[in-house]
Amino acid sequence: MKRHPLADLSAPAQSILVFGAYLLLLGALLVVAPNFLLGLFGIPPTAEVWIRVVGMLVLVLGAYYALAAIAELRAFMRWTVPIRLCVLLFFAAFVVTGLAPPVLVLFGCVDVAGAAWTAWALRRATSQAL
Repeated sequence: MKRHPLADLSAPAQSILVFGAYLLLLGALLVVAPNFLLGLFGIPPTAEVWIRVVGMLVLVLGAYYALAAIAELRAFMRWTVPIRLCVLLFFAAFVVTGLAPPVLVLFGCVDVAGAAWTAWALRRATSQAL
């Protein structure tokens, strides 16, 4: 029986692919139904185009993550770890300064969890290669 090509991805690539899928889903929701998503988190609805622009940018990032995972781009995987950790810092700063509701920190926690998974998988893959 032929294996699916994604089944052969390394553990770090799998973590990046899952995070890319999360970004693709989040981006699609922000483009197509932003007020549905905002409502789930108690954020007031908006008619501004900016939320959809953010959704488009998140879709683009999700595509980069998915393609980097499929191509096994280890450098990209390493770069994402500290950058994703910074997301929580920015979101927390937005909350502390009153620019955003506290629920925004939950999205930052997803980034931290994904970064931790990728960092762990990269360390494990490196130690197995030695």
